[in-house]
Amino acid sequence: MTTVVVEGLSKTFRGGKRALKNVSVSVDRGEMVALIGASGSGKSTLIRHVAGLVQADRNDGCKVMVGDRFVQTGGRLTADARDIRRDIGVIFQQFNLVNRLSVLTNVLTGVLGRIPAIRGTLGLFSRDEKIVAMQALARVGIAETARQRASTLSGGQQQRAAIARAMVQGAQIVLADEPIASLDPASAKRVMEALSEINRNDGITVIVSLHQVEYARRYCPRTIALRDGEVAFDGPSEALTHDFLRELYGDASEELVLPDVPERAPRPQIALQPAVAFAGA
Repeated sequence: MTTVVVEGLSKTFRGGKRALKNVSVSVDRGEMVALIGASGSGKSTLIRHVAGLVQADRNDGCKVMVGDRFVQTGGRLTADARDIRRDIGVIFQQFNLVNRLSVLTNVLTGVLGRIPAIRGTLGLFSRDEKIVAMQALARVGIAETARQRASTLSGGQQQRAAIARAMVQGAQIVLADEPIASLDPASAKRVMEALSEINRNDGITVIVSLHQVEYARRYCPRTIALRDGEVAFDGPSEALTHDFLRELYGDASEELVLPDVPERAPRPQIALQPAVAFAGA
């Protein structure tokens, strides 16, 4: 069952810079999909449109759907967009935790969209909600940090706390925007493994934008590659060899490949086109 549909999406920022150009993609329920591309390719912009955080250019053919509901049509957010966001967990590069609050309280904020506003304002969380939050922290491997201030955590721990928050939220879709860009390799691996675990065991759909293709090949069966705001490739991640990336991005491919990483797949026999369809999508 398709859970994310984007059709005819274009976005032009002030000053005339066109970030997305007639992008159309779909993602099935339970998939773990990587978005890759050089800097400025449109990855973050696409994620923000799916999350309903920004509006597309006015265009009658444009639509963004999550599940069976429209997030936006024709470049306008729908009345359902706010409710739909309750089912979408968004994980940003900069963690978005409240530093002065405990890790547990930060994770508990995931329930704010589903409890009375007065309880959320006063921080009155139930025992059951706290148990669920502790279980989420245990699953991402940082339960021992629950009582610490968020500011005391490492970058990788903060990102895993953000994943736990999305779990407590009850998100059916997780959109992770460059979640490992500022992390060391060991921390990046733990974050990707946490995302992979909730995808595999909970059936949560995960769309993660990445700056290094090796993580896409290792954790995401499917990759959507953006180039200058357009879909340049949509297919199996194992097809993304170094040679193919050089054909796709030219010199810019160097920023997508981790140094000293050996090839893990044979050279794909894929002709460069504006987009290559993913089999079964």
